[in-house]
Amino acid sequence: MAIAHPTPISDQPAPPDPRRLHAANRAAVAFYREQLGGEHARGVRDYLRNRGLATLARHDSDDGPAQWLVGYAPRAWTALTHQLRAEGFTDQELLTAGLSVRTRNQRLIDRFRDRLMFPIRDPAGRPLGFIGRAAPAAGPAVPKYLNTPETALYRKGTVLFGVAEQQDRIQAGWRPVVVEGPIDAIAIWLSHPSNSRSGAIGVASCGTTLTHAQASIVCNMPGAGSGIVVAYDDDPAGHTAIERAWSVLRDAIPPGPLLAAELDGGDPADLLRSDGGRAAVRNAVQDQAYPLVQAVIDHRLTKLTTRHPRLFEDVAGRCAAVRAVVPLLFEAVNAAQATELATRVTERLGVGLDTVAIAMAEHVDRSVHDAGTALEQAALGRPPPTHPIHRSPSAAILAFPTLRMDGTTHRTDARAPADQRPVGRRDSIGRTRNS
Repeated sequence: MAIAHPTPISDQPAPPDPRRLHAANRAAVAFYREQLGGEHARGVRDYLRNRGLATLARHDSDDGPAQWLVGYAPRAWTALTHQLRAEGFTDQELLTAGLSVRTRNQRLIDRFRDRLMFPIRDPAGRPLGFIGRAAPAAGPAVPKYLNTPETALYRKGTVLFGVAEQQDRIQAGWRPVVVEGPIDAIAIWLSHPSNSRSGAIGVASCGTTLTHAQASIVCNMPGAGSGIVVAYDDDPAGHTAIERAWSVLRDAIPPGPLLAAELDGGDPADLLRSDGGRAAVRNAVQDQAYPLVQAVIDHRLTKLTTRHPRLFEDVAGRCAAVRAVVPLLFEAVNAAQATELATRVTERLGVGLDTVAIAMAEHVDRSVHDAGTALEQAALGRPPPTHPIHRSPSAAILAFPTLRMDGTTHRTDARAPADQRPVGRRDSIGRTRNS
């Protein structure tokens, strides 16, 4: 007779119920919303008014400005924790949802205190977590932004703030604008009247550099075909973020051009406070937007001059700078843009087009050599070289005007019919030889 062995009891906690976590976050949204209207939140309301965002404190409806559900986490240590316990949520649920934290003496306290609270929601509108901005009276030692940690619901690299709140504009095909923070996203939203038939929508990457998953979300928006705009702060951190966004969005194969907003040294939230702020924001992210690769070139040259202030004072330094940015010329979407970018480099560095042409030829030579080396290694069953292999020029770059040494140009288009091509053929570095 077989002996029945008792089923071992696991000491692992039961997996969290997503429905309970969503419910806890909804209760937190309601609590923070109520707190924003209290006397202790007067300073936060003043801050919203001074930033041109006073309308966000309205509680009169779930659409219009109130659709953003902005709230305030009070300064008290356990205000939210006590409230949600009273509503029947367990300590484990509050910890798992990222709403509370446990101290060294095992006491449960609120994660967010004295902060302006922005719910992060999925496209269906369910709250997943929060972005908390320090209140105006917070000292310099307090982190400006604090996010919900990674939880069973919230994976910050896979969601974008502002998607749930702007589903109507997204489906209407408005142009997406990637921004750094929630206030920038709301500033773009406020800059368009509610009865606008077209415009731009701001989405924020929730306190992280743009990820591949977030880039995929943006590229799949109906309005991405008219262009995707990046509108980050005009500072060193913002420049680094722009380079990252350009690389990630390019790899996601956007359906339209990649553009940078003309922010004149600020960000969308700063522009909103300027004279004619709403119109200024609209112009910056629509009419005045320019190729993102141009912004990347400018930032790389600025970085070089910051590190080496005298770099452009001699020929060797200027040539080194040309070599540093010339690979980006192959990212142009067409011949006209490539020529414009090359001209911009010559003006910035004080060199001739012939210098850019030679640097481009060197770059093509390296690309061909690297690709050939990789092919040889593969044929021998060896791993490819560890150095990166440059991407082949896109089809659009086949139409890039060949820069002559005298600064004039002629067009060589390998895709054109034979009777429309220049006589002769080009060798590996772009020189035209007679047949």
